[in-house]
Amino acid sequence: MEAILVVDDDPGFRKLLEAILSGQGYQVQTAGSVREAVRLGATRRFQLVLCDLRLPDGDGLSVLRRFNEMAPATPFVMITAFGTVATAVEAMKLGAVDFLEKPLRSPEELRQLVRRVLSTPAAQPEPAGGANFACPPLIAHDPAMREVLELARKVAPTNATVLLMGESGTGKEILARCIHQNSRRADSVFLALNCAALAPTLIESALFGHEKGAFTGAIAQHQGVFERAHGGTLFLDEVGELDGNSQAKLLRVLQDRTFERLGGTRQIQVDVRLIAATNRDLKKMVEEGKFRQDLYYRLNAFPLEIPLLRQRPADIIPLAEHFLARASAALGKQTPVLSAGARQALLAYSWPGNVRELEHMMERVAILSEGEVQVENLPLPPGEPSERPARWKEIEKEAILEALRRHGGNRTRAAQELGISLRTLQYRLKQYGINR
Repeated sequence: MEAILVVDDDPGFRKLLEAILSGQGYQVQTAGSVREAVRLGATRRFQLVLCDLRLPDGDGLSVLRRFNEMAPATPFVMITAFGTVATAVEAMKLGAVDFLEKPLRSPEELRQLVRRVLSTPAAQPEPAGGANFACPPLIAHDPAMREVLELARKVAPTNATVLLMGESGTGKEILARCIHQNSRRADSVFLALNCAALAPTLIESALFGHEKGAFTGAIAQHQGVFERAHGGTLFLDEVGELDGNSQAKLLRVLQDRTFERLGGTRQIQVDVRLIAATNRDLKKMVEEGKFRQDLYYRLNAFPLEIPLLRQRPADIIPLAEHFLARASAALGKQTPVLSAGARQALLAYSWPGNVRELEHMMERVAILSEGEVQVENLPLPPGEPSERPARWKEIEKEAILEALRRHGGNRTRAAQELGISLRTLQYRLKQYGINR
């Protein structure tokens, strides 16, 4: 018979659900906290999880995210009290299949819900970027990042050159790999080259290769990344660091699809899809004469700007939990749980190092923390706590105003873009004194 996990901090309600479901022949286990639920989920497979949204050491969304990592196909039903239906709807966007309201109206309501869920074939959650765009390494619940993934989904099947723009640590190479994996070249090679990591004297050889004897120390022929990426995708990171000579040669290969190795005369023809990335303002560099205008237009065929981590607040906690779980697993440790205070601190921090900074912080937390992670366990720089919530509210308010501007004041469409219910949007408008 199917195994069901009931997660609720109310012992009486847990026992009620256990009695009803056990009476139907289901194998029922119960948990009263995030930690206990995750521990049980790591020891056995459940065909269904019924989980309260509010738990003493976190929330039901944390349990849902952890199960998405441990057992992605597990159906989730969120238990919610009156007044938190909007949160339950948000939970369904993260993969929950339904919700059950408290108080339970009748045992039959629960029995019917469980039968319906268990009789439905397990639906695989749609990739964050939309249909037919799989990008497992990227977590994107925030509207700002979902919009980027939707554009990436559309450009992936084409051969268009893509320019990824964003600060260091925002995940440009990960997105480039996702575009490649969802392209017609997915079965071919993906090569990455960081242009900032090489001296100007070496970059040309790295890009186009060299013949034996082309320069002192060239004791053998060498193929560059363009030649080795033939038929596949080449990712050039920090393309704004190329010198004028390398820019000219890159432009030529983009125009003619041919090049010569350094020290050679033979024309080599290649079929390569180029994805470039930069953390610099290339348009400004063009105006200053530091970057070729014709190359800029070639690279900028399909620009994608990746938002800063602080501009996608809905992704901060899911990313933190993902990195914490991954680091803990690598250490062979039980994954610590982020306390409510720690979550608030993570949300309020400005993240100048973006996703990479969060990843490194969670690796440190996994090494040093035992049990629940408190604010003092987070290696955050000192700052006035009172300023941080204000910054968070400012970000949220600006996101709402921007969505309303984009949709001409249409609240329904703005709520859809933000990934929240109309009721939640109306509450936020009242909270921030926005009259639109």
